[in-house]
Amino acid sequence: MLENWVVMPTCLPLVRRRCHACTSGHFRANGKFRVNANHKLLDAWLLVLCTACGDTAKLTVLERMNVRSVRPGLLDRMHDNDPALAAELLQDPVVRRRNRIALDWDNAWRLDTGGSDHLDREVIDVSVRFAARIPVRPVRLIAEGCGLSRAEVERLITEGKLVSAVRLSGKLSADFTFTLKR
Repeated sequence: MLENWVVMPTCLPLVRRRCHACTSGHFRANGKFRVNANHKLLDAWLLVLCTACGDTAKLTVLERMNVRSVRPGLLDRMHDNDPALAAELLQDPVVRRRNRIALDWDNAWRLDTGGSDHLDREVIDVSVRFAARIPVRPVRLIAEGCGLSRAEVERLITEGKLVSAVRLSGKLSADFTFTLKR
């Protein structure tokens, strides 16, 4: 029987970027936007606050865009300070590259295993699905989901009792499956 686990975000991730006021390295996005129109050209920013001093920084979302070329509804969502839009934009690689930022997902996600009825079986097949592109070490997910230590998971991989079509070392943010034989 195939188990289904889901990695779900619990809040917006922290933004890694150097603060100009206090040299802290983290900002928190609260879903607020600033939109500025100059005739037919539009600029829009996602506002982020320094976690140490509270200074505000702007992450460029739109720059000198013609108003007519902006997707319908996007402007309304920005004016409404839509937190879901903030989450979408933080995930967008173009926005991250343009603003030279990285995301810190520590303590911003949880693993939903659907219960613990799998812990007593000899062999479990698990499908792990990501609700958002959250980079997590598979060893950590498996350890948390199966109630094992990370060292125990590493030992099971070495012994060939934990197998997957994907490499279980490093970080993943895409769906994968694995089989655990006890």
